[in-house]
Amino acid sequence: MPAGLDAVTLDEDRQRRCGFPEVIYGEGKSAATLQAIVARMVGQRLPVLVTRLDAAGAAVLSEAFPTGRHNPVARTWRIDSSAGDHGQPLAVEIAGCGHVAIITAGTSDLPVAEEARETLHWMGVCVTMVHDVGVAGPHRFPAHLDRLEGVDAVVVVAGMEGALPSVVGGYVPCPVIAVPTSVGYGASLGGIAALLGMLNSCAANVAVVNIDAGFKGGYLAGMIARRAHGVPGSGRALSSAGSTGAGGVRHEPASLDGGGRCGP
Repeated sequence: MPAGLDAVTLDEDRQRRCGFPEVIYGEGKSAATLQAIVARMVGQRLPVLVTRLDAAGAAVLSEAFPTGRHNPVARTWRIDSSAGDHGQPLAVEIAGCGHVAIITAGTSDLPVAEEARETLHWMGVCVTMVHDVGVAGPHRFPAHLDRLEGVDAVVVVAGMEGALPSVVGGYVPCPVIAVPTSVGYGASLGGIAALLGMLNSCAANVAVVNIDAGFKGGYLAGMIARRAHGVPGSGRALSSAGSTGAGGVRHEPASLDGGGRCGP
């Protein structure tokens, strides 16, 4: 057993079964363990996503694997299929596909929203971000409706009373994944108030994930988006000959710009 993996049983078959490799939950793992897991995945040429990663762990991974991308707000770190370690393409092609909007009620919800965004980028899904349109200013969200045309799913991230997903659900003809956050004062109970409010939504297209679960909200929305575009297996193993060339491997999926176009 390689050093650092004595307490780890990596699910090396998950890509085949579920379309994407195992995602690494970073919290509680030592830097040595994280480095060993990432090295094992990179050695198998798999795309890597680490969530809930602290700054120290991110520094260790970035030094060991220079092609990794660290988002300190989201507390994520990833290596995409388009850029394996030392510039070698990885063994899984994740063709860019689908479009998801992420909406935040307030700026304090941004870390959870960024975790969702990083997850979607790792999945090859294009993202539109709409920030700070909570229900205390009811005029703010409708002003962005044109940016949601044609999206496959919407992730709504909100704390406090958690009302925004119901409002969004009444405007869009697609699934809405509600992500309650722990943002709020005492009676918010660390996000439980938002969670219960979202679970009681009267909007039929709203489904709810766990408190602060940006990864889960993004992942579910990404699966919906990719299937909407005819990609039932979200990832695809490449042939033994390797990459199909410059056009055969996904490049970084950018967020949509203000004009509704996917940027470079």
